[in-house]
Amino acid sequence: MFHPILKMGDARLLRVAENVQVFDTPELHQLVADMFETMLAANGAGLAAPQIGVNLQLVIFGFKNNPRYPDAALVPETVLINPVVTPLSEETDEAWEGCLSVPGLRGLVPRWSAVRYEGFDQFGQRICRDVDGFHARVVQHECDHLNGVLYPMRIRDMAQFGFTEVLFPELEAEE
Repeated sequence: MFHPILKMGDARLLRVAENVQVFDTPELHQLVADMFETMLAANGAGLAAPQIGVNLQLVIFGFKNNPRYPDAALVPETVLINPVVTPLSEETDEAWEGCLSVPGLRGLVPRWSAVRYEGFDQFGQRICRDVDGFHARVVQHECDHLNGVLYPMRIRDMAQFGFTEVLFPELEAEE
């Protein structure tokens, strides 16, 4: 079932999400399915449970190709619960990000270049991956939502924040 996506300004996006305590339940499987349906309908690269008003440490992400990020490499579809993200070095890079909760805007955001993420899937199976590039960026962006952080809070230079239609007119039709 498609869920409405909360938008920046909604106080529920600023909460720290609670850990998932029980795995492999019909309710959790339905939530994951609903999140994928919602993300795909919005052409998202990822979605965090708080973005649909569910205060749980649960993110999904992944795609083969995405019209909002046409140059991005494939990111495997992943369900990540109770995640821990650790930088693999001090190296960072800046890239343009958007967010389904901040529609129509993009900003230049610094992120760690490579990270390890650990957690569980919806069945309670452990996940541990070392990733870099866009995959690392997506994971960090989605996991920020679990701590009440939206990407504009990470922008260093507000001159590098604006409307997608102005900054990237070729993408405007996709947003």
